[in-house]
Amino acid sequence: MTRPTPGEPGPSPARLRHARFAIAAVFCAHGAVTGSFATRIPWIQDHAQLSAGTLGLALAFPALGAAVAMPLAGRINHRFGARTALRGLLTLWTLSLILPSLAPNLAVLCGALFVYGATAGMADVAMNALGVETENRLGRSIMSSLHGMWSAGALLGSAAGTVAAHAGADARLHHLVAALALTGAGLLAVRGVLDLRGEAGEAPPHFTLPPKSALVIGLVGFCAVFAEGASMDWSAVYLRDVLHTDAGLAAASTTAFALTMTLARLAGDRVVDRFGAVRTVRAGGVLATAGGLLVVTVHHPAAALAGFGLIGLGIAVVVPLAFAAAARSGPAPAQAIAGVATITYTSGLIAPSAIGAVADATSLVVSFGLVTLLAFALVVGAAVLRAKPVPGASDPSNRDEPAPIRP
Repeated sequence: MTRPTPGEPGPSPARLRHARFAIAAVFCAHGAVTGSFATRIPWIQDHAQLSAGTLGLALAFPALGAAVAMPLAGRINHRFGARTALRGLLTLWTLSLILPSLAPNLAVLCGALFVYGATAGMADVAMNALGVETENRLGRSIMSSLHGMWSAGALLGSAAGTVAAHAGADARLHHLVAALALTGAGLLAVRGVLDLRGEAGEAPPHFTLPPKSALVIGLVGFCAVFAEGASMDWSAVYLRDVLHTDAGLAAASTTAFALTMTLARLAGDRVVDRFGAVRTVRAGGVLATAGGLLVVTVHHPAAALAGFGLIGLGIAVVVPLAFAAAARSGPAPAQAIAGVATITYTSGLIAPSAIGAVADATSLVVSFGLVTLLAFALVVGAAVLRAKPVPGASDPSNRDEPAPIRP
């Protein structure tokens, strides 16, 4: 349970609307860090003199750091309150962008990426907790659009990275400027979020195992996050190494992926309202599978850009819907959501290194064949998101059938 801090017992509708825009800006800043980093991975690979396999190993460390540090976020929130905790954690995350491009070798890069991932995970938990609380107080769905704002931030960050890569800018300077700008924007945004604390006398949260009902739902999220992590981290490398494009066009693949993710998430609430969660995810799985097939079978830059765009479009709303289904899957919503989050972060841990390992043993084309298979698994597994509805709830994703079309 959470409650407003003293002096803010019941936020007014205007205050809640302001808080919604503020937390959306936080999601945007968080995503911009990821986009800024992803477009310069080829530069970082060359700077640290890494092969595809060693790069894949290094890219496992952000998710490893996140998985280790995420359990601390709840205790930090409990100790300092939601707004203060988010302010500190978001600042650590935005500033951590500086670290990877400074690494001269594999060992230093792994350490830098561990810190990068640890701060990302803790800030992610803090902002999603505030997003859910804001949604609950508003009484209507906003989480899809919040994740859309995260994707919008990733798009902005990757677009700036594309420009920097095309201009041949040193990634150390690029990331320093981006980190300082995003830190300032994040601190400004956090000023407007709700400030919540635990109930008086409430014990700090402790880790508990997720219910079994959340595990199958988590596997659907696993497939989507694997495809997302592979595309974000390896699409630029794929265009450069497999299709032999220049750095600017290679970075544009990350931008295409982020763009379609953004558009799909911003429209996600309306789509789910009309067609239901299961049909939305099945259709998304078909689109993502088609995108993967374009990437691995048509060896042309335009096809690859379109393919990565379709993958982004297809998987965009899967994770928010998995969290929503988990919350309805049993009597302990927070525990179920934590279980799904653990599984999806495990996918983020596995994806970069798995892509690199398969690429070393075979090729990047085969690696993205694996991504295509996991995208198809969304078509098969979408039915698990048909969770038992909460009595009296009006959540459109509870429906097995689409809503009627009204004039």
